[in-house]
Amino acid sequence: MAEQGWQQVSWFDVDEHQDGQRIDNYLFSRLKGVPKSRIYRLIREGEVRVNKGRVKAETRLKTGDQIRVAPIRRTTADEQVPIKVGDELAQSLTQRIVFEDEGLIVLDKPSGIAVHGGSGVAFGVIEALRQALGKPYLELVHRIDRDTSGLLMISKKRSTLKLLQDYLRTGKIRKTYQALVKGNVLLDSQMVDAPLLRYELANGERRVRVSREGKPSQTLWQVAERLRHATLVNASPLTGRTHQIRVHGLFIGHPLVGDDKYGHDVAWQAAPVRRLCLHATQLEIPGYSIIKAELPDDIKNLIQQLRF
Repeated sequence: MAEQGWQQVSWFDVDEHQDGQRIDNYLFSRLKGVPKSRIYRLIREGEVRVNKGRVKAETRLKTGDQIRVAPIRRTTADEQVPIKVGDELAQSLTQRIVFEDEGLIVLDKPSGIAVHGGSGVAFGVIEALRQALGKPYLELVHRIDRDTSGLLMISKKRSTLKLLQDYLRTGKIRKTYQALVKGNVLLDSQMVDAPLLRYELANGERRVRVSREGKPSQTLWQVAERLRHATLVNASPLTGRTHQIRVHGLFIGHPLVGDDKYGHDVAWQAAPVRRLCLHATQLEIPGYSIIKAELPDDIKNLIQQLRF
């Protein structure tokens, strides 16, 4: 590790400036030199405690919280050279910025790149943008799946991050996705209301399923266009659960085209596809004009094929 100070128990006190921040993001900025994958493992194994209790990576901190981190021992795997993102990739992401002001960047993220490094991913959008823009303080307001494309909010100021995350928690930001799903969706509009539970496979991979023990989850589905063997829908998640649209699609019998986790074994005799057909297409944020991102060309081309 770059730092030697983490081989003893570490204590941190949360002040008003970190109120509402996720524990994983807090530790990324405090435990300099500790790989993100190691931090995630510490959280999973209960080596990070907040007010003496175990936490998850997505746990949000409150002013006055006390954080305890167990000693972090040096391992061979920790001897890492800092990752440098290729300049061409980093600059290409800056060209995908669709909105920017003094506190917020909205990026039209391509499919296939994670939003941040960690858990076996060397780097993501946030690391690439920090390098390309020369701004050490850029933070993800929210996350979208690696294979999902579309609008991603990134804050340039701590105050903007806190405001927008408060908006997300209270349902004041409306996000709309366009999804290509298998089969013919009969109802023009429907509210999918099914609680979702996160779990892990034997190999440690995280998955989600509908379960009465899960958290309340609602997605508004509206048919945009019926195609051959498929339907283009507008999906607006009213809650922000992991893989929500994907699992709700499977739940109602219409898994997303190109989804290799949920419903990939459901027969689909149409055009070949190489990606998850899910795109974050619109953001409605209080105080901002509506921000939009068109469907990418590969999904547009697939839709065109399915029209004939």
